Amino acid sequence: MRAIRRLTVRPVLPEALSALGELAGNLRWCWDIPTQDVFAHVDPELWHSTHDPVRLLGSVPASRFDELAADAAFCATLERAHRDLRAYLADDLWYQRDVADAPRTIAYFSPEFGIASTLPQYSGGLGILAGDHLKAASDLGLPLIGVGLLYRHGYFDQTLSREGWQLESYPLIDPDEKPLTVLREADGSPAVVTLAMPGGPDLRARIWVARVGRVPLLLLDTDIDPNPEHYVDITDRLYGGGAEHRLRQELLLGVGGVRALRAFSRLTGAPVPDVYHTNEGHAGFQGLERIRELTTGSDGGSAGLDFDDALEMARASTVFTTHTPVPAGIDRFDRSLIQQYFASDGGVLPGVPTDRVLALGAEDYEGGDPGMHNMAVMGFRLAQRANGVSQLHGHVSRDMFNGLWPAFGEAEVPIGSITNGVHLGTWVAREFQEILQEYGADIDGDPEAFARALDALPPSRVWSVKHELRERLVLDARERLCASWLKRGAVEAELGWIGDALSPDVLTIGFARRVPSYKRLTLMLRDPDRLKRLLLDPERPVQLIIAGKSHPADDGGKRLIQELVRFADDPEVRHRIVFLPNYEIGMAQTLYPGCDVWLNNPLRPYEACGTSGMKAALNGGLNLSILDGWWDEWFDGQNGWAIPSADGLADPDKRDDLEAAALYDLIEREVAPRFYDVDGEGVPARWLEMMRHTLDSLGPKVLATRMVRDYVTTLYAPAAAAARRLNGDAAYAGAVELATWKRRVREAWPSVRVEHVESHGVDTAAVVGASLEVVAHVALGGLSPDDVEVQLAYGRTGDDDQLSSLQVTPLELRETFEGSRAAFAGSVRLDRAGAFGYTVRVVPKHRLLASTAELGLAALA
Repeated sequence: MRAIRRLTVRPVLPEALSALGELAGNLRWCWDIPTQDVFAHVDPELWHSTHDPVRLLGSVPASRFDELAADAAFCATLERAHRDLRAYLADDLWYQRDVADAPRTIAYFSPEFGIASTLPQYSGGLGILAGDHLKAASDLGLPLIGVGLLYRHGYFDQTLSREGWQLESYPLIDPDEKPLTVLREADGSPAVVTLAMPGGPDLRARIWVARVGRVPLLLLDTDIDPNPEHYVDITDRLYGGGAEHRLRQELLLGVGGVRALRAFSRLTGAPVPDVYHTNEGHAGFQGLERIRELTTGSDGGSAGLDFDDALEMARASTVFTTHTPVPAGIDRFDRSLIQQYFASDGGVLPGVPTDRVLALGAEDYEGGDPGMHNMAVMGFRLAQRANGVSQLHGHVSRDMFNGLWPAFGEAEVPIGSITNGVHLGTWVAREFQEILQEYGADIDGDPEAFARALDALPPSRVWSVKHELRERLVLDARERLCASWLKRGAVEAELGWIGDALSPDVLTIGFARRVPSYKRLTLMLRDPDRLKRLLLDPERPVQLIIAGKSHPADDGGKRLIQELVRFADDPEVRHRIVFLPNYEIGMAQTLYPGCDVWLNNPLRPYEACGTSGMKAALNGGLNLSILDGWWDEWFDGQNGWAIPSADGLADPDKRDDLEAAALYDLIEREVAPRFYDVDGEGVPARWLEMMRHTLDSLGPKVLATRMVRDYVTTLYAPAAAAARRLNGDAAYAGAVELATWKRRVREAWPSVRVEHVESHGVDTAAVVGASLEVVAHVALGGLSPDDVEVQLAYGRTGDDDQLSSLQVTPLELRETFEGSRAAFAGSVRLDRAGAFGYTVRVVPKHRLLASTAELGLAALA
């Protein structure tokens, strides 16, 4: 019999246990071990099966609460955990102590957030990164507010058919059963944001608030009355539906997200954000909503800014992070769909000109599609500061988006790099945290102490802990494997072999991630016979634990999973290789610590960063990876192994063959021999030395606290300062000045040119130490010499005379002439031998620009 209505009945806690509700309501419990122990004591079995304090408190009988309330020792433990949470929320931390002239509040927009397994609002690395960003921001004291959507079905749960084909299911997520509260008006009614929709009616969304330590996370939900069904479905699932469905989600995230922030500030007194961070292009529409506020005066400030003035104000305070290393991964919409939703009458943002919206996302560069609106392109044009997520990804992004700045070389494109990091408290196993703290490591406040404490540990103790973690992984994997086979239609009588699957004494290699083709899930299967020999080696066996989800619409990815599963089903090797379905946070927290080696073999350079290998490294795992993403940056030859890459090879099959052979060689000749090279006590001394070096070389770098500090110092603080300069008098005078100047420069630029260059001091046979002196005569097209910078650009040259290793020296104004002309002069010392070339160029210059490439304009000699 089906219920016609569903509601959640919350428990009434005894007064002595009231703190349990506060601890459950703040997601800090998901990385705070003492708080987890409190909930585990309430009901150990239920906690083990759920790791969800809200569900746990809703399932425990009242008699158990009475027992706990009478247990003085438990009440004292609960009070300590409660005091610790209160202190954590109130204390001055790094941000309050060490950051001067900081943003009052930072808004962080992301389409997904991976905080805890109990709140499945993520699909993969982007969401996990966003969750770790919020947690690290909380640990550092940042006044950050997260903004996202509440998906009623999350991403999807993955199972396998008997044939090994991925199957998806979408369980309902009841927000009343999650650590969420509704943002409410003063009269108690839910706060609601509305968006105009073409053809009406208005779209309505309520605002749920999750507390991630000190950071509030606002999640918008359209499953409310009186939304029609097609509006209710907007927040049905992550990355589902067609183009219009995705557009509606992104409008709600961007436009609705800004309106949710305004409601949150109005109702809680939280400062209005002065920096807006767009994590990937999905939330790019937030910039348009802020422009609408500024042009209509609904920001609470002066009305009457025109679009260009408002654009400069919005850009100055916006940071855009791209995570996409391939054009196919970018959200793009047909321009006609954008026109429909941003029509001048009846569109989402009345008062925002349709043509300006279209221009911001236009692929109006060589190789672009004029019929498409590109969300990443709009993200760059709406942000004065942008970054990729590793050094290599920064290079890839500058090359991929060079068309937006065609007058500049790749190195000068204004896209920086901040390499991702991972949250230590979430991903480092309890056992490692405990023994490191036992040996004096303040792993939260002093990351370098992590490795120092490891040096003080007896090797046998370290190896014992690693064995314990490997054993726990093996038991967990067997349990998951059994459940998977039962769902595939097997009966228990045919699953006796699972009790012997995997071994805590065998070299364990992990591989888990999303399954797009470029990540090459099945590279390890390139030579099945050789892989079998590695798995079944009688002296040095290897075992593989693999997990990953393919997007529901990606049949190619599903075929890769099926190929892997069929290999793993082979009775000859199924005790040495397993595929575990439904990869998620709970599985990952056992998988990373239990693996000895973390495998990553994407097609270089298509991995933006990757963070799973970082999590493994913090748990004493060694990386075995293609030099891509973060590994290209931090591999030093001693903290793991680099799989040689055949980047330039045109034949993809040949490339896969070569890289797979290199992978097999490394495992057979280096990885396995070192793992099994043990002393009389059974301890692999050389392996442990690599573990120590890994923690010493990578520990401080891979932490999300390092990443967030980098964002504060290189992006957030400069963005806040830029916004203050544009609005120093609260009348946006700086924004008006900059917009007016940009219009004048763009109008004049076709007449700006380098007319003549004179050089002195060297000839074609110059020697090291000589000085090249240059005088450039420039036509300014009506601009002032103060509006430009004339530069001597120089570097090495090849056969095509193209400059590389580019360096730039500004030339000084020497003389002005009639007709808006001027001469600029300067010199450079030739400090190295070899082919040398130079040119002169003119670029716009203004004190409020973030870079000389910001306008994308340059006049070359």
